[in-house]
Amino acid sequence: MHFSRIVVLATVGLAGCAVVPKPLSEGEIKAYVDDKLERVIADQEPIGGPVSLYEAMARALKYNLDKQVQVMEVALRDQQLRVAHYSQLPQLVGGSGYTDRSNYAGGSSVQILGPREVGAETLTSSASSNRDVFSTDLKFSWHILDFGLSWIRAKQAADRVLVSEENRRRVVSRIVESVRTAYWRAVTASRLQYRFKLLEGRVKRALRNTHRLALKGNSSPLRALTSERELIEIQRTIRRLQGDLSTAKAELAALMNVNPGEDYRIVVKNYRPQPRLISIDARQMVAAALVNRSELREAAYNQRINDKEAEAAILEMLPGVSFSAAPNWNSNQYLFNSHWVSWGAQASWNLMKVFSYPDRKAEIRAKDDLLDHRALAVTMAIMTQVHVSRARLIHARRRFRSAQHFNSVQHRIVIQIRNALRAGKVSEQTAIREEMNGLVAQIKFDLSYVELQSAFANAHTSMGIAPYDDVGIKDKSVADIKTWLRSGWRKLGDRFG
Repeated sequence: MHFSRIVVLATVGLAGCAVVPKPLSEGEIKAYVDDKLERVIADQEPIGGPVSLYEAMARALKYNLDKQVQVMEVALRDQQLRVAHYSQLPQLVGGSGYTDRSNYAGGSSVQILGPREVGAETLTSSASSNRDVFSTDLKFSWHILDFGLSWIRAKQAADRVLVSEENRRRVVSRIVESVRTAYWRAVTASRLQYRFKLLEGRVKRALRNTHRLALKGNSSPLRALTSERELIEIQRTIRRLQGDLSTAKAELAALMNVNPGEDYRIVVKNYRPQPRLISIDARQMVAAALVNRSELREAAYNQRINDKEAEAAILEMLPGVSFSAAPNWNSNQYLFNSHWVSWGAQASWNLMKVFSYPDRKAEIRAKDDLLDHRALAVTMAIMTQVHVSRARLIHARRRFRSAQHFNSVQHRIVIQIRNALRAGKVSEQTAIREEMNGLVAQIKFDLSYVELQSAFANAHTSMGIAPYDDVGIKDKSVADIKTWLRSGWRKLGDRFG
């Protein structure tokens, strides 16, 4: 009966400890959101004036959250490596305990008469242990096989630190390349914003005049509709290009980790210096890329990790020997020696590891083949990206020069049309149409420069060449990083800044 009550109480206690899903309350969610909103742009240098290209890069390197995530991942891997070092050490475990019971255990002996027979009791029942007993021990143990495996796992953890470091390099390169593209798109949008608004008003007036002339009969319906169609078509082109550029400042703000609602300004200059062409040929570019690109280095580290797994599989198959020693103390007053030291050695051999080793070896070999072919695929991808980026840069320079020439011709046409309009030789509609064509030519010229700058950055990214090292950048100011970046990029051929 007593035992059944204990079982019932234990069952009720376990039922009361059952865990059920508990969603966050509205207050907890609000507190969580408020905390993130407060910290997302905390401890950042405020923007003191128009942001230049290299300041934008500097802010991205220092404050971009995607980059900070990669930095934290490297720190985590490094800490895991530190923890892995401790697994190589012997174990030193201290223990203490207390036991009590409702009565003495006691004991007695009986005479053995045969293999299956016993006789009368030979001793009166007696106790050889206290009801309540305290005990302590400090056990030192060392397993040689575990030490070898821990050493291999620590070396794998060290390689994983290097893998995360390569991931960080790749993310940083992508961010810097994206900043260059977003910055020049934002410059284009800011430079043309005023002309957009001014010309939009003139287009609306021209469309109203076209309608009015057609209604009064001063112009043929076909001619009025044709003129209206031309104006609308050019207006659609301008609005589409304007829409493509409308998010540029928000994208740049995200890369710099600036509040999307903050109204910041950027440095807008009219000159468009072309970056220098890369001085080495395609073969040299490929050679540089295969040495510098983080993807191929990461593949090499992963193969090295897998090689260590093969060593671990061999070690797991061997017999293991462990040694132990421990000082002990027990409060039992019936013991003759309450303090003693125990030691021992034990050998064990998991034979299942021996039987499974051929399959384990085949698995490791299959993974090595996969990693090797993945490295080959990465090699081909890098080679292709280098050739594509080189061709893209050459083509971008040609497009830029063509757009520059076209924009210059269109600008001269607009000047002639303005003079003709003042002399009364052309209509307002004709002048507006050419003004709109001039704006389209200007936008396409600016976008060709954006493409040229993007291709310039992409060509160096494809080679794994970056004129910066963001290690320790947290302690540097934005101004120092900006100066450092400008110097590095100008050495690579950037003529802006």
